[in-house]
Amino acid sequence: MTSDLRTMASSEPEEEEESGTPEEFGAGLQMREGGGGGGEHPAVDDSSTSVDGGAGGGVQESIVGKEAAAAQGRDENLPPQVNTEVQVLQQGVSKQIIKEGHGDAPPPRHSTCFVHYRAWTESTMHKFEDTWLEQQPMELHLGHEKPQLKGLAIGVASMNAGESALFHVGHELAYGKEGSFSFPNVPSMADVIYEVELVGFEQAREGRPRGEMTVEERIEAADRRKVDGNELFKEGKIAAAMQQYEMALAFMGDDFMFQLFGKYRDMANAVKNPCHLNLAACMLKLHRFEEVIAHCTVVLTEDEDNSKALFRRGKARLELGQTDTAKLDFEKVQKLVPEDKAVVRELRVIAQQEREVYLKQKEMYKGLFKAPEPPLAKETSNNHWYSSIWNSLRSIFRLIFRFQRPKRE
Repeated sequence: MTSDLRTMASSEPEEEEESGTPEEFGAGLQMREGGGGGGEHPAVDDSSTSVDGGAGGGVQESIVGKEAAAAQGRDENLPPQVNTEVQVLQQGVSKQIIKEGHGDAPPPRHSTCFVHYRAWTESTMHKFEDTWLEQQPMELHLGHEKPQLKGLAIGVASMNAGESALFHVGHELAYGKEGSFSFPNVPSMADVIYEVELVGFEQAREGRPRGEMTVEERIEAADRRKVDGNELFKEGKIAAAMQQYEMALAFMGDDFMFQLFGKYRDMANAVKNPCHLNLAACMLKLHRFEEVIAHCTVVLTEDEDNSKALFRRGKARLELGQTDTAKLDFEKVQKLVPEDKAVVRELRVIAQQEREVYLKQKEMYKGLFKAPEPPLAKETSNNHWYSSIWNSLRSIFRLIFRFQRPKRE
C-alpha cells in the first residue's frame, strides 16, 4: 500500500478528462503539472459531452440540489415547496421526495453515506447549516451517527443514491430539549427541516469512519473516486462524475488537510486539487458559475499560478458580467502560457465588449456638455434702445447745469 502511494505521488496525477472528448474551449493551452513526472496535460481542456446515464459501483447519477434550486428559481434560504406524498418513516420523522434516485436499494446499516443537506429550525425558518456552501458533502456513518443527527440518519437510510428529499424531524431526534448554543446554533426543543441529497454511499469494504483510516488509506480512497469520475466524464455522465469527485473531496476535508505536512500534503493535493478543477469544468457546462469560482479559488489558495483554475474562474466571471476580474484572470494565464490561443480569444471578447460599452456611453452623453450659445441679436437691440435714452438724458442735464452756472456768477 505504501509503495502504491509513493508511485502516485511521484508520477503525473491523472488530473483532467482525456483529450479524446470533444473540446469546447481552451484546446491550445499545454503545460506540465503535478509532481515530478513527465507527460503533458492540457491546461484548459473542458469538453462538451452531455449528461447521461448513471455511475456504477453503488453510486448512481444525481443532479446536485443547488442546480435543482436554481432551476426552480427558489430562495435557498428557505425550504423548498414540495407537493409529493408525505411518508412517515417512524414517529418524529416524515419524508417527502423531491427527486427520485437511481439506486437499486437504500444504504444498509454501517454504510458510509455522503450527503449534501440544508437544515432549518421549523418554528423560525432559520437556516443553520448548508453543506453546499462548503463545497464538500458530509460523511454520515449509519448506526454510528451523533445523537443530534439521529433523525437525519433515519431519513438517509430510506433514500436511494441520487435521491433528494425533504424531512421533518422532531426535536427528540434532533438537538433535543437543550438545543445547541455553539455551532450550529439551534434553540431548545426545536423541530428541524432537512433538505437532503444522497450523493452516494460505500458499504462494508470502506464502511468505517474516515477518522479510523490511515493517511494512506484516505488518499487512496479519494484517488479511486477521482479516477472513476474521470472515466464517467469521458462517457458523458457529468452528474455521476460530479458525485465521484465530491465523494473524493469528502476524504480530503479541512480537518484532514490541516494535519498534513511535507510529502503527505503534496500527495493529498495531487488528488484534491484535480477534483476541484474537474468539478469546476462540470459546473461550467451546467451554468453554475458561482460554484465554478468557489472551486477554482480553493485551488488557487494552494497554487496561485494554476492556469486551469485561473482560466475557468475567468470564464465563470465573464459569464456573470464581472469583466474586470475576468480580464485579470485571463491576463495572468497569458503571462504563464503566452502561446495559448484560447486565452487570446477570451481577451479579444472582453476588448470587444469594452469597446461596445465605450461607444454606447459616448452616444449617451453626446451633447450634454456643449459651450453656452451667444445672446440673440434681438436682445442686443433692446439693450441698445435703453442705452440711447440714458445717453440723451445725460446730455440734457449737462446743458442745464452749464446755463445755471453763469447766472450764479
